[in-house]
Formats: sequence, C-alpha cells, structure tokens
Amino acid sequence: MASIERRVSSEGKVSYRAKVRRKGFPELSETFERKTDANKWVQDTESAIRNNRHFKTSEAKRHTLAELIDRYIGDVLPNKPKNARDQVRQLNWWKSEIGHQVLADITPALIAQQRDKLAGGITVRGKPRSPSTVNRYLAALSVAFTMAVKEWGWMEDSPMRKVTKPKEGKARIRFLSDDERLRLLKTCKESSNPYLYSVVVLALSTGMRQGEIMGLTWEVVDLHKGNAILQDTKNGERRYVPITGHALDLVKELSKVRRIDSKLLFPSREKAKPMDLRSPWETAMKKAGLKDFHFHDLRHTAASFFVMNGASLAEIAEILGHKTLQMVKRYAHLSSDHTARVVASMNNKMFG
Repeated sequence: MASIERRVSSEGKVSYRAKVRRKGFPELSETFERKTDANKWVQDTESAIRNNRHFKTSEAKRHTLAELIDRYIGDVLPNKPKNARDQVRQLNWWKSEIGHQVLADITPALIAQQRDKLAGGITVRGKPRSPSTVNRYLAALSVAFTMAVKEWGWMEDSPMRKVTKPKEGKARIRFLSDDERLRLLKTCKESSNPYLYSVVVLALSTGMRQGEIMGLTWEVVDLHKGNAILQDTKNGERRYVPITGHALDLVKELSKVRRIDSKLLFPSREKAKPMDLRSPWETAMKKAGLKDFHFHDLRHTAASFFVMNGASLAEIAEILGHKTLQMVKRYAHLSSDHTARVVASMNNKMFG
C-alpha cells in the first residue's frame, strides 16, 4: 500500500512525503519537492518490491565493502584454511583501498581502476606485480562478493562478472638437467640441515608440493605400504602418494630418530611448526650453481621424469593431484619420443 502526504513547512515550502508499506517488510519513505517525483518513486519502488529487487539494493546501500570483507574473513575463511593467510592479505588490500565505499557504489569500473593500480605496483621484493598475482587478488574479492550475493543477500549481483582479468603469460616450466640434479642432491646431502636432503628427494620422487611435504605427519605415512595419504591438498581432495625406493628408505631412517614431541616428519624447534626451508635451500642452490630455479620446479622435474619414463598425462595428473589434464599438458612435448615409439610399434605390427 502506498500513500503521498502533502506537507507545508513553517516557511511555507511545500513538499511531498511518499510512503510504501508491505506486509512483512519495513516501511519505506522518501520526501520530494514535486508530487510527480513522489508518484514516480512510489511506482518504481512497488515494481522493485514485486520483482524482489528493492530490498537487495537497500542492503547494498547499507553495507560497506569493509563490512563485507570483515564478515568474510571472520565467518568464512576459518573454514577454508588452505591459502587463508594469502587471502586475508589480499582482501585487506581491497579494504584499505576502497573499503569505505558502500556496496551499491562498487562498480566494475571502480574495481578495474584498482586492478590497474595493482598491476602497476611493486611487490615487497622490489619486483613488478605479475598478472597472475593480480588475478589472485581479483579472485579473492570475487569469492567474497559471491558469498554476499548468494548467501547474505547484500547484493543483487557481483560487479566482478564484468571485470576483465589480466592475461597471464605461458606457464613457467623449468626442470633440472641430469647434471644439475646430481649437483643439487650433492649440496643438499652436505647441508648442515638434517632434513634438506630428504625433503628434496621426496619432492623429486613424488612430485609433492613444498607445503604438502612440510606438512607430512607420521599419522598419514605408512612405512609398510610405502605411501602417504594427503588429507589437505590444494584442490581440496584427498590424495594417495606412493613413496618408494630411495625416498622410502630415507623416511624409514627418519622414523628411527623421530622426535616424540612432534607429529611432523620435518619439525622445527617449535614442535607444532615445520622447519623453515628457505635458508638451507637457498644455500644449497647457490653451492650447486643453479640459476632461475625455485623449489616448485622440483615438482616440474618429477613430472618431466614421469613423462619421459612412459607415464600418460592422465597418470601424471593423478599423481600430482590435478583435477584436469590442462595443467599437465605443458609436459606433453617431453613424451614425443615415447609417442613416436608407440606409433612405430603399431605400424610394425600392422604392416610388418
């Protein structure tokens, strides 16, 4: 039900107060100088209410982006521990830049402006921010907006749907040559850190990520069957990882001298945290004379060995924990010789 009330101030100024009431919803009202404007507002508001649009818009005017981010960090992220620290940092960047804006004023153009600011920024290491990093900041904000739309009813739609993501370059592929691998293993073995060699051998033999290795506990490692069950992986699914040969021997040796105050395979002095790998790793890299090589490249090296030893892309995806083949297609060229042998064998049998 709607009504328009004519009002006259003490100075004789005329105004029109429009009201819209609907059962189950708060009363809505606005004041106008002209009655035609009041009538139009009533018609638009009633139409929006009938189409379930008005109250979502009202919520968007009632909450700021800072409130959205605070609620997402407080209520949602604790249930998503994977990469939560990075997402908090990324979301707090958005909060510091445009957190004061109400959600109704967060437009694709405003986000695109901040995206460009991100892209032109410099990281704490003094390097330009990469397109992939910018996309992670956009992804963190997008997930928070989605929650506000779907579950909280704070917004009618996410402005992120109309924001273009920076185009990322081709995925970086760097893996060890045989000589580099031998040099690195030698320097790791000679390291003063008692765990470094075992960590690197595990990375090379299984393709596990650094975080997965450092998070290994004795509860998930089966020395008799030679495997580990990763419960908390990057893609959120449990993964079975075979541990065999030299890697298994090293883990068995570790089990004989394991610390009783920690469940971790590679604990730091603080029993609840894994050791800090950065310093011993960088020292070993320097002594081995390796350039442009990151710990994650051990995973690429493992994948390249799997391919060159006849593993299919589907098998590699399963070993590395990729949900699709897209991520492992980067290694396809390494199997060209193996593929050629398969084709030659087929032709031999078919034509003699």
